Amino acid sequence: MLEILINAVTLGSLYLLFALGMSVAWGTIGILNFAHGSTFMFSAMVAYFVVQTVALPMWAMVLLGAAVGTVLSVLTQALVFNLILRRNPDLLKAEMQIVVGGIGTASVLLAIAQHYTKSVPFGFSASTFKVATYQLGPVHISNVQLVILVAALGLAGLAAWWLKSARAGLALRAIGVNPEVASLMGVDRSRMALGTMAAAGALAGIAGVLLTYYLGSIAAETGDSFLISAFAAIILGGIGSVAGVVTGSMILALAETLVVTQLSGTWASAVAFGLIFVVLLFLPRGIFGRKEVRRT
Repeated sequence: MLEILINAVTLGSLYLLFALGMSVAWGTIGILNFAHGSTFMFSAMVAYFVVQTVALPMWAMVLLGAAVGTVLSVLTQALVFNLILRRNPDLLKAEMQIVVGGIGTASVLLAIAQHYTKSVPFGFSASTFKVATYQLGPVHISNVQLVILVAALGLAGLAAWWLKSARAGLALRAIGVNPEVASLMGVDRSRMALGTMAAAGALAGIAGVLLTYYLGSIAAETGDSFLISAFAAIILGGIGSVAGVVTGSMILALAETLVVTQLSGTWASAVAFGLIFVVLLFLPRGIFGRKEVRRT
C-alpha cells in the first residue's frame, strides 16, 4: 500500500509541475493554453535530440527543458494569443479564439514531433544520469522520484510565496481580479502575461524532462493525455489557486493509481473526466476556487 501511495504522490507531483503554470495563467491573465501539453512534450523531445549528440547530466537536461518550454510558451503568447487579443481586446469574447489558437499551435508542434520521431517513443538513455533505487524500510523509492517530489513541492511553494508576497505576484493577482482597475494602477498586462507564460512554459518543460526520466520514454502524443489530467486537476482544485492545483493533482493521481492497480490503465482517462463532471456538478469553482466578484 505504501508503494502505491508513493507512486501516486510521484504522479501527482508531475501533474503539479505540469498544471501549476497553466492554472496560474488561466486564473490571472485569462489564458487557457491548450498548447501547454505540446510544449511539455516538445521540450522533452528537444532535450532528447540534444543528449543524442552531447551526453548531459539530469540537471542540465532539466534546465534545457525549462529553456525550450519558456521559448515555446513566450512565442505562443506573442505570435498567437497577443494577435488574437489585439483584434479582439475583450478577453471574454476572445476566449474561444484563444482556445482554437492553442489547439492549432499544439497541432503544429505535435506534427513536427511525430515527423522527427516517427511516432516512436523516445528517452534519455544517452544521459549521464543513472537511475538508482533506495530501500526505506518496506518501501522502495528511486532517485528520480526524489527529484520529482522535491522539484514539485519546492516550485509550488515558491509560486505560492511569490503570488502572495512579491510585488509582481500581487500585481498579477490584481489582473485576475479586475484587469481594468489593475491597468489604471499602472500594471502592464502585456508584460505580466509574457512573464506568466514564460514561467508556465518552464514548468511544463521541467515536467516533460522529469516524466521522461521517470517512465523511461514518452511519445509525441503523451502531452495530450497529460493535458486532460492537468485540466481535471485544475478544475478539481480551483482555477488559479496554488493550493488548489496541489490538492487537485494529488487527489487525481491517487484516484488514477488506485484504478490502474485495481482495474486497468484504460480507465485512467475515465477517472479524469468523471472527476471533472462531479466537481462541476457539486463544486463549480473547485475546492479552493474563489467566488466571482461582481460590482454594480
